[in-house]
Amino acid sequence: MFNTYRRGAARLAAAGITAGLLAAGAFAGATTAGADSGSSGDGTATTTSGGATGKLGELVPGMYGSATVTDKSGKSAAELAGLFKLDLSDGTSVYTYCIDLYNGADTSGNAVYNEVPWSATSLTQAGRDKDVAGKITWILQHSFPTVSDLGALANTAGSGPLTKETAAAGTQVAIWRLSDDPKAAADDPAAEKLADYLDQSAQAVAEPSPSLELTPPSVSGKSGGKIGPVTAHTSATGAQAVLAADAPSGVKLVDADGNPVTTVSDGSQLYFDVPAGTKEGSTSVTVSATTSVPVGRAFAGTNSKTGGPSQTMILAGTSQSEITATATATWADQGPIPALSAQVNCSKSGVDVSATNKGDEAFTFTLEGKTYTIAPGASQTITVPVAEDQGYKIDITLPDKSVKTFKGVLDCKAATAPPTIPATNQPSPASSSTGNLAETGSSSSTPLIAGIAVALVVVGGGAVFFFRRNTRKNSAA
Repeated sequence: MFNTYRRGAARLAAAGITAGLLAAGAFAGATTAGADSGSSGDGTATTTSGGATGKLGELVPGMYGSATVTDKSGKSAAELAGLFKLDLSDGTSVYTYCIDLYNGADTSGNAVYNEVPWSATSLTQAGRDKDVAGKITWILQHSFPTVSDLGALANTAGSGPLTKETAAAGTQVAIWRLSDDPKAAADDPAAEKLADYLDQSAQAVAEPSPSLELTPPSVSGKSGGKIGPVTAHTSATGAQAVLAADAPSGVKLVDADGNPVTTVSDGSQLYFDVPAGTKEGSTSVTVSATTSVPVGRAFAGTNSKTGGPSQTMILAGTSQSEITATATATWADQGPIPALSAQVNCSKSGVDVSATNKGDEAFTFTLEGKTYTIAPGASQTITVPVAEDQGYKIDITLPDKSVKTFKGVLDCKAATAPPTIPATNQPSPASSSTGNLAETGSSSSTPLIAGIAVALVVVGGGAVFFFRRNTRKNSAA
């Protein structure tokens, strides 16, 4: 069953909306051999690591300036434009700009962010110029802080002298013009000339590779052979691959030729070698690497107070960080051996539910009241439409009558006007204790204008689960 529930008018005040599953999540369903090891007790999918994760902080002191933005209705507002700090889970920090001006952000330092693909953000929303994301990435690659020599940047842009404040402001304004299409202007003349140069010079470049991602995050197959492949996508030159300590005796990580694998690089393929006769079950591999998250990677966040979305960020400056990713494998010797996954698809304004069956019997499940049958060796992807700004709950009923659920909030479109937020919720940019709104909307005489920020959420992305049918139980039924 597929249900929706409407978010309240004030995005940041919308209580009761669960951010749900983010990209690279997975869980393994119960098999006839053992308990459900990767889902919550209510059958809802849980997330796993994949790519960089962190918590969003406030605007970086000395790295933001002022700007004026006029929305489509003709209303103008003063904004703070510049760099945010994202504290990664390994203790390092990176810089980000925002890419959805009129949505709010949780800058309390508690909002959890995950590295996600462009396809799960408003950068690829239906009807948007396909070159927008690539042009924003070009700007990031050719401006501050990637270009730290401000004199050289000023000479290239013909802007006149730049400081960190004006360089950051000009860069953010240039990004806003692409990501939100407002009439944005930096208040400082040099910053405004930098923004003009960046917009006029930007060229579409390819999406940068993930810092570390394993696809698919779960695989299945018959025991007595190799199960996979799982492909590594990483900016690292090398990464360590370690099989779970509780893997059954004899199960190994190998390459396509059956050779043992302990390290991987970009494009490497991993297989789980499961000996014949191994009791049906599952295991996992964890890959870790010290690498830089590439500039231009998107980060989607969850508001720590409401459980709803926090503004989406795009990486502007990076450092060496410890990144991990996990993939799971499930096996059996007969029957259907399926794998299901769900991922937000902003170009289709919905959630793609994909099913693969590696067994020797057909796999049948029910989605939105309709029954689907996946033949042995076949796969199918079903796009579930979800209205913008609506929470979704996608229930998939499996052959043993159990239900696996994907939950989230679809937020694929850039907002066109700021939400209405009570004045008491408008923090000062200098106050970290109340920094639960985006600091991209202030004037010289008032506190930060609430809601003028960035908030693009990716939910439901990449969560994968496996279910192994209990043949005897189904036969009896």
